[in-house]
Amino acid sequence: MRQGYRIFDTHTHIGTARHSGRVQTAEDLLRSMDAWGVDRSVAIPFPVVEDFRAQHDEIGRAVRSHPDRLTGSCCIPPFIPGTEFRDEVRRCVEQWGFRAVKLQPQYQALNPVSARSDFLFEAAAEHRLPVIVHTGTGVPFSLPSLYILKARKFPDLPIILGHAGGSVYMHECIVAAAVCSNIYVELSSLMPHHILEITAHVPANRLLAGSDIIESVDAELGKFLAMELPEPVRRAILWDTAEALFLN
Repeated sequence: MRQGYRIFDTHTHIGTARHSGRVQTAEDLLRSMDAWGVDRSVAIPFPVVEDFRAQHDEIGRAVRSHPDRLTGSCCIPPFIPGTEFRDEVRRCVEQWGFRAVKLQPQYQALNPVSARSDFLFEAAAEHRLPVIVHTGTGVPFSLPSLYILKARKFPDLPIILGHAGGSVYMHECIVAAAVCSNIYVELSSLMPHHILEITAHVPANRLLAGSDIIESVDAELGKFLAMELPEPVRRAILWDTAEALFLN
């Protein structure tokens, strides 16, 4: 797949999902990465799991074993006590070196407009971790536009809109990124013509590639190699933007 490009997949999963029954091990992910020429992936727990701390440990061990291939992200139920939430973010950073926090409002119905949700963004900002937010399915709290207020309240915090809102809400992603320079857009689930429309409005240094599940790697990452994109834009989407966010 790679055709001379470095590839950073910013949306993958390791663990066992209670909501779907999907089981994906680190070995599964690494095998897929090797097969498709992916250099590095952000590994995220599924949003509904039996024991989120155990899932973080599973990802942490994989990151420790493959520090040149994997970057870890935590995903914590947002309705546990705030001190427990902050302690788990800190543990993931200090023990395992995680580099992101994931919110999945389709299954974690945290209202980003409410001040009640500040704790999640404060915890991420404290440790200089980007927040990855699932957008698209799961409205209303997965609407991309709802994260404009948080991006303005935390202007130094990168907020990544996962799936770019899907094809239905992609234009909200464009508007959100246009009015907030700390909003980034992860482009999985979109058709090539959707991506071209986004690249016409959002700078390439705020665009990211992702696959979500290993069955989709060829389609999701391969589209960036097949599309007619300026080379600097292609390289930014496939590697440069992610490197700046997660490795620097």
